[in-house]
Amino acid sequence: MEMRSIGALSVSVIGVGCNQFGPSADEAATHAIVSAALDSGINFFDTADEYGPEGVSEEYLGRALAGRRQEAVIATKFGHHMDGDPLRGGASARWITRAVEDSLTRLGTDYIDLYQQHFPDPDVTAEETMTALDKLVEDGKVLEIGCCNLTAADLAERATLAAERGINRLASAQNRLNLLRQEARTELIPALERYDMVLLPFFPLASGMLTGKYKRGQPLPPGTRFAEHLDPTQAAHMIDRDGARVEALAAWAADHGHTMAELAIAWLASQPVVASVIAGATSAAQVQANANAGAWQLSPAEVAEVAAVGTT
Repeated sequence: MEMRSIGALSVSVIGVGCNQFGPSADEAATHAIVSAALDSGINFFDTADEYGPEGVSEEYLGRALAGRRQEAVIATKFGHHMDGDPLRGGASARWITRAVEDSLTRLGTDYIDLYQQHFPDPDVTAEETMTALDKLVEDGKVLEIGCCNLTAADLAERATLAAERGINRLASAQNRLNLLRQEARTELIPALERYDMVLLPFFPLASGMLTGKYKRGQPLPPGTRFAEHLDPTQAAHMIDRDGARVEALAAWAADHGHTMAELAIAWLASQPVVASVIAGATSAAQVQANANAGAWQLSPAEVAEVAAVGTT
């Protein structure tokens, strides 16, 4: 498994998204997923205080890593308003101080490798948030800090602030990027490169569209995300909208001896700005498949060619 850097951290180019620990994977399944990941060379696990439902994903992950904590790099997030309480969420110094302690307890660890602001908070200044995160690093509770769902302008503001104040800077940004949704390539990725940050792309399979399970003019497969969470009309619209590109990507992958899902993950992993692809898993078999996909290295020309297929 190839290893890349998030600041001082060394992480596997394929990570495990832990948002299904709880909803789709019970504690026993979570343990099997985590063990399979570590055994396959994956060391990066991305969770959040809200996953689970709230707190459960961190608890399951912490117990699954018992005895193997030193093999893992744990990323978690703060910002969600827990139980819908306006006082238990956001990016204020007050909440960060409380939220990190809650996450440490649930994870059963005395430090978090990567601590990330999950959502923008228009009611709190970047200076307050960055100063609070800097203190966590200085106190040894957090090794690196990052953000999620922020814009290129947000990154510029925080990078300037860190440089002017002489405080710890953001090492990573977690934003949506996949072959069907490439908006991050326009402004966000140039900003990451400018400020020496890395990308942790989520939704690599576009909520299942890039697995090939959804086909135009065919019924939704039972038990799938679209079947269970979307109105049939809405799902059909999404499938029709992206159908031609999905079919073209599937053909490109087949011509190169791979599945479309493998192509989707490999395309992300083949980009230098990407440190680790956040790929969800609900079984050990999915973890292994994701790990295998990360071994396929596309050339820069192939990355550009596939990107064009995904946007045409």
